[in-house]
Amino acid sequence: MVKYQESEEMYLETILLLKQKSANVHAINVAEELGYSKPSVSYALKSLVSKGYLTIGQDGVLHLTEEGKNKAEGIYERHTVITKLLEITGADHEMAEENACRIEHVITPELFEVLKKFVKNG
Repeated sequence: MVKYQESEEMYLETILLLKQKSANVHAINVAEELGYSKPSVSYALKSLVSKGYLTIGQDGVLHLTEEGKNKAEGIYERHTVITKLLEITGADHEMAEENACRIEHVITPELFEVLKKFVKNG
């Protein structure tokens, strides 16, 4: 269960970040960014569509729904806050990014709010 949610969150966050660079994001772009096979990405994207987080246009362009965009932005916020927190504690940027990527999927909302407050006030 946790693994699947983590994977789902990685896809949403990746689509959000790719969309910041280019409006026309396709499944192949997600596959290349994550280093996953196209069939794996296609399967995951169909799941995101069925959950209402994503639509896929006739041209194959991926579009986050409002719910998908909100969820992706929340995931990205956790990533950036945790990265900054780890850097404050002395981790170099690469180490902080790599570990934030793992932590962002398992942290409770309550603890995240505590860390976010600390980073904002620190």
